[in-house]
Amino acid sequence: MSQAAWERTLDVRTADETHALAAGLGAQLQAGDLLVLTGELGAGKTTFVQGLGEGLGVRAGIISPTFVLVRIHPNLPEGPRPGGPDLVHVDAYRLGSASEIDDIDLENTMDSAVTVVEWGRGRVEHLSESRLEVDLLRSLGGSTPDPEAAASGTAAHEAAAPGAARPENSVDTPAAPTPEVLNFDTDDDDEPRTIVIRGFGPRWVDPPVLPAPAPPSPAVPAPPSSAASAAPVPAASDETAPPLPRSLEGN
Repeated sequence: MSQAAWERTLDVRTADETHALAAGLGAQLQAGDLLVLTGELGAGKTTFVQGLGEGLGVRAGIISPTFVLVRIHPNLPEGPRPGGPDLVHVDAYRLGSASEIDDIDLENTMDSAVTVVEWGRGRVEHLSESRLEVDLLRSLGGSTPDPEAAASGTAAHEAAAPGAARPENSVDTPAAPTPEVLNFDTDDDDEPRTIVIRGFGPRWVDPPVLPAPAPPSPAVPAPPSSAASAAPVPAASDETAPPLPRSLEGN
């Protein structure tokens, strides 16, 4: 595998900043460009692709194509880039090799569209001599799941009760896929992320111009609490009260 011509690391604080960064990149993409997205579940891949679609000016409504493998979002003639490329969005999570990628005929649309492949590392590099690799890293993330284990469900089955006693005459049965393995929510959590972008091949000798996230707003001091702002109560005095005048004594 060739070495990256450059690498940029950007920190974003919110899903909106992820979207805006991707929109700025999408506005610079051309037909034939290939992007490979890598990131654990919930890392912001869907938000990133939605931003790319905005920058490309394609039809809205981008969601993960997990169950259909490929979704094509056409360019909008009334959008910001009329006549621009379509967006081909691929989820290679369940595809195990480059040959399975070839079976979905991405070559037919590569020249006329921007192709974005989630979970595509090690599977799609042969489609183009140039590509962008985008890694999305959660600050609160866990480990990236194994696609083969998630598809078969066997890993969850084996880890469910290690060392547990088995009843007599028991037989092994295939474990049903765990429903929680994949999350198909289109709303990514609003949390800080690190986005690493690398360029490969002659198309990406120079990096694109990417918008820098806005600086954080200065902290606003909290208003004083009601207890702190209340007038102080004078402390009780230990001094003896002055004696009454003689004219009032005995009344």
